[in-house]
Amino acid sequence: MSDRGARLERLLARHRDARLAAPGILLRRDQLLVADRDLPRVEELLRRWWDSREEGPGVTRLRLAPAAGVDVCEVSLLARAQGLAVGPNHLVRGQPMWWAGPADRPRPARALPLPACGPVRRDATVAVLDTGLDPHPWYDAADWFAGQRGLVAEALDADLDHALDAQAGHGTFVAGVVLQHAPSARLLARRVIGGDGVGDELTLIRALRGLGRVDVVNVSLGCHTFDDRPSPLMEQAVASLGPDTVVVACAGNAASDRPFWPAALPGVIGVAALDGSERAWFSNHGPWVDACAPGVAVHSSFVRFGKFDGYALWSGTSFAAPAVAGAVAARVTAGSDGPAAAAAVLASGPARHGLGTIIAIR
Repeated sequence: MSDRGARLERLLARHRDARLAAPGILLRRDQLLVADRDLPRVEELLRRWWDSREEGPGVTRLRLAPAAGVDVCEVSLLARAQGLAVGPNHLVRGQPMWWAGPADRPRPARALPLPACGPVRRDATVAVLDTGLDPHPWYDAADWFAGQRGLVAEALDADLDHALDAQAGHGTFVAGVVLQHAPSARLLARRVIGGDGVGDELTLIRALRGLGRVDVVNVSLGCHTFDDRPSPLMEQAVASLGPDTVVVACAGNAASDRPFWPAALPGVIGVAALDGSERAWFSNHGPWVDACAPGVAVHSSFVRFGKFDGYALWSGTSFAAPAVAGAVAARVTAGSDGPAAAAAVLASGPARHGLGTIIAIR
């Protein structure tokens, strides 16, 4: 069995309500997400098949009766043809470079000093939707961390096998990349994926809708969709943040031009990874990508576990995105509003076909 096949088997064993709908497309079994305003019509449409519902701000999860044998993808297409905002509950995954190769997992690295804070004309809050945050010298004493410390702790060994979970430390690493480019930024962490790097669309949507006022959102995870179209529920959640919030998301690691969501959404800055001056071989690309930044052997903060002592090298579009988010946040702390800061970052370098603006990261 290939390494990818073995990883898929482990994922399905760990997430027993997941199913493979098509190559690269994983869904929560028998679950539909429905926009609140469309719920009465969808319940009527599916009255013979739905079993229970779970309401939440902006979106409701409908659970279909397993015995009905309903294909949630087919139902979604039928409902969308009637103008309804409905979709399967796709699984989303973090996007480090964790295929076979020299950078397939994080590698221990030397300690790295955090750049000094420059003048701050206004606060910048960056939401990091990821695996959480582990205490780290770069921010352990920060007031913004103290207020959420107990709520966002990373789960390092959830399966109790005495080994670091495959993507444990992902959020701590991403946070460090943001802070290297915007050391004065205030981070707001939300756990939306586990230490295995897996979460679902509903959790991400609820996190987005619950953020409140933030300047920048970094989403170093995502998915392909069953029909290669954007999830209308995800689109609405991003729009709910308002025009003053900048959303940055990784382009994904499938070495493909297939749209990866939410990075490919209009209004979201989708970020590909560079290896030196060229596209990293694993990075997604395409006309929907807006920017690219270094994404190979990135050096950042990490967890303390086993051979790791708080710092690591890791590769992936997951770690190119927060460099761009940090560059935007740095301009906000210098006095710009979010949209103006994003526009300046996207105008700061030359453009390359399929990769967007090449961001000069200092």
